[in-house]
Amino acid sequence: MEHTPLISGRILLVDDEAAILRTFRYCLEDDGYRVSTANSAAQAETLLQRQVFDLCFLDLRLGDDNGLTVLQQMRLLAPWMRVVIITAHSAVDTAVDAIRLGAADYLVKPCSPEQLRLAATKQLEVRQLAARLEALEDEMAQRSPGLDSNSPAMMAVLETARQVADTDANILLLGESGTGKGELARSIHAWSGRASRPCVTINCPSLSAELMESELFGHTRGAYTGAVESTLGRVSQADGGTLFLDEIGDFPLPLQSKLLRFIQDKEYERVGDPVTRRADVRILAATNHSLDTMVRAGRFREDLLYRLNVITLTIPPLRERPEDVLPLAERFLMQFVKSYGRPARALSAEARRLLSEYAWPGNVRELRNVIERASIICTQEYVEVSHLGLTSQPGSGAPRVGETLSLEALEKAHIAALIASSETLDQAARTLGIDASTLYRKRKQYGL
Repeated sequence: MEHTPLISGRILLVDDEAAILRTFRYCLEDDGYRVSTANSAAQAETLLQRQVFDLCFLDLRLGDDNGLTVLQQMRLLAPWMRVVIITAHSAVDTAVDAIRLGAADYLVKPCSPEQLRLAATKQLEVRQLAARLEALEDEMAQRSPGLDSNSPAMMAVLETARQVADTDANILLLGESGTGKGELARSIHAWSGRASRPCVTINCPSLSAELMESELFGHTRGAYTGAVESTLGRVSQADGGTLFLDEIGDFPLPLQSKLLRFIQDKEYERVGDPVTRRADVRILAATNHSLDTMVRAGRFREDLLYRLNVITLTIPPLRERPEDVLPLAERFLMQFVKSYGRPARALSAEARRLLSEYAWPGNVRELRNVIERASIICTQEYVEVSHLGLTSQPGSGAPRVGETLSLEALEKAHIAALIASSETLDQAARTLGIDASTLYRKRKQYGL
């Protein structure tokens, strides 16, 4: 009877004795493992080039092939693979040499089925732990440290977020553009009981009402012009997980009633399909708009707002987190110089002073962009002021409404700040209420 192994994985057996291969294979397959066999170094190399194995049992005596040489080749072809040496009593010294060359363990022939199973379980468990660690390291390397904080205000927000993450309450994230609302939403999902299911994001300003409905709920083939095939929709993709509605303030008003119904009843229909479907989805939403003001102006449904803001978290802007600026800058610098292989290792005293005094209208996103640029163009150990490319005056020196300055200077500062805080130039142009070509001319005019 086939069993389900406690630890799964693919196993490669390499031995030039057919009887040994057959016995080992039956023993491991009976325990539920997926097993491949090779009777020579050449066969083993071919299999390693075609498949991914987690564990190999390698006999040191392979006819004319040197087992230690085969081991070294395996370490090059599949450095992640655990290798257990199979050896005779007379070759234990050679097995010890194999350990020095990277083998994980050795078994002495003849070995019992139980010894073989225990060795497989142990090594596959280590391999899975190593794979998990690699995945976590990759995740940490790619994750922006924008949520790390020494600010009491920000730490309070993060503490509340952790407390409510493991509930199914809808959460509304408020804050200026670039403060890290999207990153906090992904963290809330990761802290929740839904972490093993998808976290699906919809960027609300990017789509018209018609396309938004299709993107959200899906459509059937032929539902509208251009619908050449059926799609599931983001709600279906997020089933069991989290749906993050980024910039919910820009969600099309004609479609808000359908979103409200889905939030209340978890029911929806695909475009062009009358069948009512259900999806178990937790809703997170974010905006840098005042939804209360939009409700009063008739541009956002009040009942939808009530459904969205069961819990409201407001992320403070970076200028209100001065203790975070330099630690974030240093973490970003280390992240980017490692990613790009650049020589910069630290910020000069003058660069640190400028970063500390600058107002950061684009918040953490602007800081990240500034440090990424500096890490790329800096060809020395220290990042200097000249590498930062900050054209506005530090601190509160950015122009303010009501100051004695020209309209042109105010427009230049406003456009520069919006570009810094927007993910794309198209988004900045939409916020400004101009088209992309006009924004291009303005940038060229002001040297931005």
